[in-house]
Amino acid sequence: MTITSPGEVVAGASWAELQSPLYWDDGAVVMLDQRLLPGQEVWRRYRDDAEVAAAIRDMVIRGAPAIGCAAAMGLAAGARQMPDEPAAFERAFARACSGMAESRPTAVNLFWAIDRQKAVFARALAGAGGVQAARAALEREALAIWREDVDFCRAIGRFGAELVKDGAHVLTHCNAGALATGGYGTALGVVRGAVEAGKRIAVYADETRPYLQGARLTAWELSREGIDVTLICDNMAGALMAKGEISCVVVGADRVAHNGDAANKIGTYSLAVLARHHEIPFYVAAPRSTIDRAIETGADIPIEQRAAREVTHVGETAIAPEGIKVAYPAFDVTPAALIDAFICEVGVARPPSRAAIDALFEDA
Repeated sequence: MTITSPGEVVAGASWAELQSPLYWDDGAVVMLDQRLLPGQEVWRRYRDDAEVAAAIRDMVIRGAPAIGCAAAMGLAAGARQMPDEPAAFERAFARACSGMAESRPTAVNLFWAIDRQKAVFARALAGAGGVQAARAALEREALAIWREDVDFCRAIGRFGAELVKDGAHVLTHCNAGALATGGYGTALGVVRGAVEAGKRIAVYADETRPYLQGARLTAWELSREGIDVTLICDNMAGALMAKGEISCVVVGADRVAHNGDAANKIGTYSLAVLARHHEIPFYVAAPRSTIDRAIETGADIPIEQRAAREVTHVGETAIAPEGIKVAYPAFDVTPAALIDAFICEVGVARPPSRAAIDALFEDA
């Protein structure tokens, strides 16, 4: 694999110890390079916002909540490199926010985190402390976003565990685990929550073509934790459902519209259709920051189109004819009508709807 966002390799960091794909280290963002899993565990240090934006775009880190955490930290790191003169500092920060927002278009947590940092920046810069206060405030907010996300995922796990029966076989798609969040996970947080509640849970992980997040990441995460996981090809799911081997489907989301339509990794919609046909519950697990109430339906969610090479190659190996046309939307949208419940850190919308989504924000 060509590494286009190299970063400085960091010695000593350990997934077994951290259980998070990123952390803050003296003004820099350290991230686990998920492009190299499961073969290598390599941690890289990124020192400014442009480096972090490139790392997000190039999939060093992925998963909507983790992208939000990385963006917040990247803006805090970048602020340390910006001019000390207030007007120049403000212009540089605005450019950094614009560059960060262009890294990936579908994951709304990215924009949510940028907006939080913009608000903190404006308040701090207007105060007595000026530039130095703004830098310190950005760092505090980035760490707060990261820690909150872990807490939110644990709460999602507790709420979701109540929907999963003892002895369940859970099917998941892509990776919505600790690797995709600040830690613990959303869809895999539900699995972890059920296991911690004493339930016997087994997971079927879709390989998730073409980037293989299920094969490379979900299987890696769960197997290292000792959770029963079986890897399957994406096109096996329907056959397993027909045989009665799937109890429920639990997936994450990158953006949820006001009406409950949910964008997630390409292939999710197909699973929802199959689950409905086989009368199997289909659950979406994500924090409230993934809900975009400014978008009324899933038809308005921007869908990222990724490079053809990710389809035509596995690593450096070509698996398709050179020059072949490729269609590669990275996400699809599952209509709310096919979703039995949306699980977030404050409760469950069952089924999701505008009214049920709004109810989740009554304390906000």
